[in-house]
Amino acid sequence: MHIIYIYMKKSTIILMALLMSAVTGSAAVQMPRIFQSGMVLQRGTPIPVWGQADPGETVTVTLNKKVCQTTADAAGHWRIDLPSMKAGGPYTLVVESKNPAARPEAASNQAEARTLSDVWIGDVWLCTGQSNMETTLERVSPQYPDELNDSNALVRLFHVQYQTDTRHPSSDLRPAAWQRLNRENAWRFSAIGYFLGKQLQREKGVAQGIIESAWGGTPIEAWIAADTIARHFPLYSRQTMLYQDNDFVAAQQRAAGLAEQQWQRILNQGDPGLAHSTPAGQGAQMPLWTAPDFDDSQWATVNQYRLTDKPSPMAGRREWIGSLWLRQHIFVDAAHAGKSARLLLGTLYDSDVTYINGVQVGSTGYQYPPRRYQVPEGVLRQGDNVIAVRFINKNGMPHFIHEKPYRLVFADNDVMPLGEQWKIHEGVEMPRSIGSGISLQNQPSTLFNGMISPLAPFAVAGVVWYQGESNTGMKQAGEYAQMLRLLMANWREAFERPQMPFVIVQLANYMAPVMAPQHTGWSVVREAQRTVAKEDAHAELALTIDLGETVDIHPLRKKEVAQRIALDFERLVYGKKVVLAPEVLSAEVRGAGSEVRGAGNEVRGAGSEVVLTLDQPMREGTLKYFELADAQGRFHNAEATAEGSQIVISSTIANPTAVRYAWKDNPLGVNVYSKGGLPLAPFEITIK
Repeated sequence: MHIIYIYMKKSTIILMALLMSAVTGSAAVQMPRIFQSGMVLQRGTPIPVWGQADPGETVTVTLNKKVCQTTADAAGHWRIDLPSMKAGGPYTLVVESKNPAARPEAASNQAEARTLSDVWIGDVWLCTGQSNMETTLERVSPQYPDELNDSNALVRLFHVQYQTDTRHPSSDLRPAAWQRLNRENAWRFSAIGYFLGKQLQREKGVAQGIIESAWGGTPIEAWIAADTIARHFPLYSRQTMLYQDNDFVAAQQRAAGLAEQQWQRILNQGDPGLAHSTPAGQGAQMPLWTAPDFDDSQWATVNQYRLTDKPSPMAGRREWIGSLWLRQHIFVDAAHAGKSARLLLGTLYDSDVTYINGVQVGSTGYQYPPRRYQVPEGVLRQGDNVIAVRFINKNGMPHFIHEKPYRLVFADNDVMPLGEQWKIHEGVEMPRSIGSGISLQNQPSTLFNGMISPLAPFAVAGVVWYQGESNTGMKQAGEYAQMLRLLMANWREAFERPQMPFVIVQLANYMAPVMAPQHTGWSVVREAQRTVAKEDAHAELALTIDLGETVDIHPLRKKEVAQRIALDFERLVYGKKVVLAPEVLSAEVRGAGSEVRGAGNEVRGAGSEVVLTLDQPMREGTLKYFELADAQGRFHNAEATAEGSQIVISSTIANPTAVRYAWKDNPLGVNVYSKGGLPLAPFEITIK
């Protein structure tokens, strides 16, 4: 009886609580995580604010003396569109919910409210795409040492956390916060977003909100809504369905994780370089081949850029899966001994663990990040020191990347260059790893569901789209123009802005330069980006064809990219009459069958000239990277010069059918520029 009495007593208390809740109000009103203190809301347009309350509750939103009210629907959803406002702040946004059925005498208890402070009205930009949009301020910091310590309370940064959903749009984002622009908050934020926000705030004098929603290595189809993909690319839609069983995905991920653990275990157990060594006079153990007193005199010596040359044990090999060890001896004088330093080890392929005198100073798990490792005080000693690098590769051949810095840097930028010669020895050869896992972020629609839809319809001034590297396979490249059109229409619908401005950042030059005509997916994607931007009155192209790097898919010159994006927005958003990058207006053949002369006025034979007319004057002179197609569609290099607003291309082809410019993975050193200093975009034009 006693037990039953306690049960009844608890039930009564719970029932009374429920009844009180029904009379006096309920759970606090909720809003998506994009709505937080410190945020920036878009000026000059109605401002959607939405969230969740109890069904039937009255919701009131107050901002900048504007008061709007609505009622939560049967599912508890509510939305209010605040009227358009001018830039200003800081303001307080109050969202209050009331139960209209509450008794008057309970009025003091019937309201639930959320109060957001430090809210500004200004301009908001959605910066999205893959790794070049994600590339952080830290990554590009060596390029801009004077830009790193800026602080601006009127630029606010919001970083959307990784999130995928294979079934439907997520109800909200993962936890995140609006942060003021300073070195600490911006260090791991998009460098493009950082520079764009600073520039626009300086020029416009109003608060700037930068929303970064990007994920490296992801294809465009991951960012498009499921119903759009299903209508236009049903095969991609069925691909996503393969991963809608959570138990299956979890099992695959667990199996991949176990396989990776087993591969690493076998690798480490079989690697002789990891056997423990205790150097003379030291108590701590360290991996044998990292010890400064290890005798590496019998190891072969190789140049870091030619690891497969004889007498290297890698000679003649095209691939090495497993571990590979390299050691370099460096002399440190008394003035530098014991001091802290930074080891710049360029960029390596693929992953590495790096030691100095047996002390691990850093490790990186994949090929792209720069190796910038901090060397603590006391590690470097007077006399001989040893840098040991343990490469771990699952495909390809370990190698050092050209054109990157390899040096020790002490205080006051005191630099000690490393040599190119290393001692080399194989660690342990391994079979290929059997654990690859499932990359849900690469499946169609998963990122629209997880990282875009939860933002909509938050009001933004415009979108910056920097993506395409993951769609440069020829099949995917051929689909890219349609995909990009669908994405833009898709997002404009989601954000309820049919004319929402887009700046499309065209792919930068990358990979080894080739002088002969070349046709790859990189050029096809660039052309898709160009043509889609050209046909859309509310889109522009930001060019990076002269800002890339031969050896790095993530070039450092992100400030210049942001400057070109900002110039595009001057036209798209602010309605300014600005001169943008030059465009070709027409192409015509002149003098077919006439005598063609070379740059030295020598006669090259019969041929023709193709005259391109542009929308603005160009820098005059001899130009590179033009090609003309013959009657069979085969492209040939051609000579070209700029004269005013025309480019004259001469060739021995009598009746050219098409003209290309910079149609290569890496047209290094492009030199076709407007008088204003903006490059001409790569293109292919059919000559009619």
